[in-house]
Parts: sequence; structure tokens; C-alpha cells
Amino acid sequence: MNNAPEHVPLVRTTRGGFPECVHTGSIAVVDAKGALVAGVGDAHGLNFTRSALKPLQALGFVADGGMAHFGFDSQMLALMCASHGGEAMHLAVVQRMLERIGASERDLRCGCHPPSYYTHTSTCPPPGARFSQLHHNCSGKHAGFLAYCRMHGQPFAGYLDPDGPLQRRVRASVERFAGERDLPMGIDGCSAPNYAMPLSALAHTFCRLAAGETPELAALAYAMTRHPDLVSGTSRSDLMLMRFGGGDWVSKVGADGVQAIGVRSRGIGIAIRVADGNRRALHVATLAALQQLGLLDDPTGTPLAPLDERVIVNYRGIPVGAVEPSFTLPRLA
Repeated sequence: MNNAPEHVPLVRTTRGGFPECVHTGSIAVVDAKGALVAGVGDAHGLNFTRSALKPLQALGFVADGGMAHFGFDSQMLALMCASHGGEAMHLAVVQRMLERIGASERDLRCGCHPPSYYTHTSTCPPPGARFSQLHHNCSGKHAGFLAYCRMHGQPFAGYLDPDGPLQRRVRASVERFAGERDLPMGIDGCSAPNYAMPLSALAHTFCRLAAGETPELAALAYAMTRHPDLVSGTSRSDLMLMRFGGGDWVSKVGADGVQAIGVRSRGIGIAIRVADGNRRALHVATLAALQQLGLLDDPTGTPLAPLDERVIVNYRGIPVGAVEPSFTLPRLA
């Protein structure tokens, strides 16, 4: 098993023209066969996938006929793959999922946090606002976990147990797509098991997802690209990326600096990791990678414009510094 990835500088910041911060990381770009066609840093190094794993965590439910079994629609499947903002549209779909399987918010084991909508829109929750597990960005994934258990006659209790039947099924899917066994496991922020896989394997996973390589992957890609607002939310990067892609791009961010994108028309998958988890650096690295690969020109005036955070502005709106990529990828033919 490999040690920690050997990351390289991906993004640098300056203030007053003087270097201030360096964000290291790695990028892997692979073709439909999984061959590396571009990369910087440790393109094959192991990285925790965090929420970029969600399509694989939903794969077993889809493969076993769960959609037809419960009459789930594409909105519900999108929520199973979502890191949602806790907006009313997200809560409504999760509630429908729970009602359809005869479960309730109390059966969830994801915990509770204030909706990320407020963080991403720079707004404050209303005075006296109270939140439940439904507001957790992973509540749709967990509702999908409960649906899998209900379909297979498994108890809800312990559905997050790494050695339970559901999570063993998830691990098998991850190992199959990673092409490796004995992957490092950790517990995610929502208490579900999560796995580190080679960055190139994560890129290949999203290449296969975007291509709809199997009926199950095609269903997942359709749900995500048809409902990017449910997968993500207001002012969120995945919403912007998939809207710009116009159904051609499947995108999923993961906590602490992970971004995966599959581009169906080009037959490629892209995986980016910023090692310190800095979100601004991840946005700049993502746009730079897309530009260098010939997938994006100037983001100005496009849905991706809010991610173009190359100018550091202080609280008075005065430009005080810059954020610049420090890597070079070959432009693909």
C-alpha cells in the first residue's frame, strides 16, 4: 500500500505582489481505458474520496432494482448522490424518500449541522432557526442507505457498520472501481465509512459514470446531470460545473479539497486534490485544469464565473492580492 501522496504546488497566492500561501496537491486526467493522459503531482497516490464517493455508495441500490422497487424518481436518486445545501427543495425530496420506505428522520444517523446554504451564500440563518438531520448535506445518501436496508430486509440499526452487509456492498463497489483491495478506510463527517483510492482511479470512475458505461451508471449520471441543483445547491460549485457542461459533465466535490469531473464527449475523467482542503484554491485549480485541457475558455459571463477567484479582495472591496495556478497540463487534442 502506498504512503501519503507526493503532492506538488498547485496554487499560489500573493499579497502586494509578494508570495504568501502555497497550496499543494495533485491532478489526474485519464481516458476511457483508465490510462493517464495528463497529470501533475502524484496522479496515482491514494486520497480519501469524501463526498465524491457518493455515486458508488448509491450504486448497489440502483443495481439491485431499488428505483423500481420503491418507485423512486431521478430527483430522489440525485439526492442520494448529493452534498446538498439544506434548502427547502432538498428537504422535500428527502422527506418523500423516507415516507416511501416507511422511515423517518429519527432513523437517520448522519447527525445535524446548519445548512451549508448559509455558508455558500454568505447569509445568516433566521433568528431562532432550528435544524434536524434532514438539513445535513448527506441526508439523501443516508435515506438511500435506509432504502437499501428496507429492500433487503435488513434492520436500520447499524446500517453504517463497516462490517454490516450494506457497507460491505459499498466497499466491494469501491474496490472494483479502484482496482485495488485493502484500501484505507476512515469515517466521514456523516459517520459513513469512506475510502481512499488512487486519484487516477477516482478520475476513471467519473469517466465511466459520465459515459454511462452500465445501465446503473447511466441512471446515476442522468439523475445528477438532470438535477444539478439537487446534487448541490445555490452558489455551489457542482451546480455551476454541471450547468456549464450542459449534460455532458458529471461533477462531484468532496470535502477537504476533492473535485471529480467526468466529460462524456471527450471520454475523460478528471480528479483534483488540494491537500490542505482550501476551497478557493480548489476552485482556481479546477478552472485552470479545465482551461488547460481545452474544455473552457474565459469563465467570464458563464455559470463558472463565481468560481474564478483569482483576485483577493478585502472587506472594503479593495483588490489586495492574487491567486494563481502554478501547474501546467498538456492541452488535449
